Amino acid sequence: MLALVGLASACTSDSSSTSRGPAADVFAFASGCYSIGFSGGARFIAPAESGDAFEASASALEQAARFRMRAADLGTYLLFDENEQYLVSDGSSLQRTSVLESDTAQIGGVIEINDDFVSEGEWDLVAPEDGGGRLWLRHRRSGGYLSGAGISAERNDADAVELVAQSDCATFPELTVDADGEVTRVELDDGSVFGFVETHAHLLTNFGFAGGGLYHGSAFHRLGVEHALPDCTIPHGEEGRADLLGYSFDNRDLAVGDVILPLVAGITPGFNHATAGYPDFTSWPDARDSATHQTQYYKWIERAHLAGMRLLVQHAMTFPFLCDLFVKLGNQPARYECNDMVSVDRILEETYAMERYIDAQAGGPGEGWFRIVTSPAEAREVIRDGKLAVVLGIETSFLFDCFLVPPEGFESCDEATVVAKLDEYYDRGVRALFPVHKFDNAFSAGDGDKRFIDIGNFALTGHWSNFNECSPELSEIPTVFDRGDLSFPGINMPREVFDSAPPELEGVGPFKDDPIATLVNYLPELTAEGPREGDYCQNAGLTPLGEFLINEMMKRGLVIEIDHLPRLSYRRAFEMLEENDYPAVGTHGNNNDGRLYELGGVSKAGLGRCRSETESATMDDGYQARIQLMRDSGAFPAEGFGFDFNGFARGPGPRLGDDSVCSTPQSDPITYPFTSYGGDITFEEPQLGNRTVDFNTEGMIHLGLVAELIEDVRRDGVTDEELEPLFKSAEGYLRMWEKAEQRGAALSAAAE
Repeated sequence: MLALVGLASACTSDSSSTSRGPAADVFAFASGCYSIGFSGGARFIAPAESGDAFEASASALEQAARFRMRAADLGTYLLFDENEQYLVSDGSSLQRTSVLESDTAQIGGVIEINDDFVSEGEWDLVAPEDGGGRLWLRHRRSGGYLSGAGISAERNDADAVELVAQSDCATFPELTVDADGEVTRVELDDGSVFGFVETHAHLLTNFGFAGGGLYHGSAFHRLGVEHALPDCTIPHGEEGRADLLGYSFDNRDLAVGDVILPLVAGITPGFNHATAGYPDFTSWPDARDSATHQTQYYKWIERAHLAGMRLLVQHAMTFPFLCDLFVKLGNQPARYECNDMVSVDRILEETYAMERYIDAQAGGPGEGWFRIVTSPAEAREVIRDGKLAVVLGIETSFLFDCFLVPPEGFESCDEATVVAKLDEYYDRGVRALFPVHKFDNAFSAGDGDKRFIDIGNFALTGHWSNFNECSPELSEIPTVFDRGDLSFPGINMPREVFDSAPPELEGVGPFKDDPIATLVNYLPELTAEGPREGDYCQNAGLTPLGEFLINEMMKRGLVIEIDHLPRLSYRRAFEMLEENDYPAVGTHGNNNDGRLYELGGVSKAGLGRCRSETESATMDDGYQARIQLMRDSGAFPAEGFGFDFNGFARGPGPRLGDDSVCSTPQSDPITYPFTSYGGDITFEEPQLGNRTVDFNTEGMIHLGLVAELIEDVRRDGVTDEELEPLFKSAEGYLRMWEKAEQRGAALSAAAE
């Protein structure tokens, strides 16, 4: 029997004149197969004789078009017919097309982005409270309503639609998870929540850098995978040769001249990378060797969730220097200005939109597996419901627009600014913060990274680099970034006062308008001497405002990320944490020789990639050493991952094949199917559209292959008991967060 889901009536032309009962569920149609009718089934939408339009011309259901209703958002749909054509409109009539317009186009060699873009193919399913269960389809772009005549400006009773359940609809284009089963493992025998944490993710880096395509591919798109992961020729050029950022990061040993010359030319010296996206994916995603392509599409996140990932920290991340550089070079357009917090705000908005999108596919608000949480109690509830708990964070240099040297239009931050901004972003759901990232800000010196990025600190502040040889005392402080050789000793002129007047502010002033000419003026300094060997540290630490920020973060029970603090800042921050018995996190891997664990904090770990020629069960040796350190520190022994995907970090490489990362012969490749650690999911060989992925010879090219990463270690003979700390790491993170909230409440009360 055919199901009539929407009832049409022509009793009155005023749809609001009579109360007719409860509204229909507009979310329940997601992914369903329906024909669209009017007037009690007398007419149905069907292709016009020309083939390039639709019309209400079918008098019998058998002649009607059959539409797959693909959710674009909650209550919003794409109508995709059995011949893979979309129902679209120009606002007056109905068209039929196989390709939807994009918000990005290249016109006359110029890339144009419409950030206010609304697709011609999106339809809101409208069910008024007084509609008696009836439905209308409203065209989002024009605001008109689908009607028997095409599009009507007003909503009329006669245009209420009937959605008649059908079969044999086309399958909407999408990637597969290549896994079977349902999540049932949600708790361990001791009551801990089950699963591992990904402590450091950047899901939507494509909205960083002013959102102009410098970073290609999105974790989701309202119009589907064809728009989320398309060919990258528009932003990256033919053969990827306009992907100058990727070229610089993927070839990290390049000299300054080898970087600047392509920047001036606007093109790489030769072939850079293949551009094909969905459905062929010739060379990307590749988390190991391609820094500027998406590695965390939502289907890959879902596959990781099925592998046991139950908690993920989503950091909004951007780099102002790179944005300024590549936008002004014409290498990418800009959706919005190159300001850290503008990009951060957009990433936060898009993360909530992604949650809605996944909800929409699942049938309504709260139904999806991706849940943003704002407390450890809420996270526990989500995980025990078999879903992924997502924590929002911020990792950027100029947090809250608090600059060391405020650019034109910005004031210096003070304590009132910090309090107001902390409250604002807390209300927006942010629970984890880095006080500083790469560049000097009002809270601290930058992290001490001395690679090409150090030029950005000079260009944005007008201050020469500020590194000294590390004292024996500072050298004992573990650090991730604030160490090693000086890459550009010619611009290193240490200063006594961190916030003194910048001597080169006038010289670098034109950088945002003409970056290359500005840097060329300093080419003698940039190329002087070459790398200087030694162990160099930042010559400055936390400012008084930085200490105030950390105190205020503690009072709010926020998760404090400390691995981008340079050594002097790290030392002072740790003193403050220990004075207040407050935990922190080191998601770039620094546990401060176990002192972080003693506070109840967490770091991140990894699994080995190469097997021993003589022993089994060695691929977890490094991991087990960290777990033992936690036990020795009296901490809850559990630690998760921190892949930093989409954040210019390299993913775990392959054991086998020509690109093996191993120095000794390897054997025993992963075979399929295999069962997850939790025992509830069966994994099949991963597919990328038309491409089959070989984890054995390609490595972990996207997040979804964490299933294979874990299985590889299990096949080495590592027991499930030995891996249990990994699958308790979500619990470990929540215990850290719970202590932070408890200490925050106590500190806040004591301050009153």
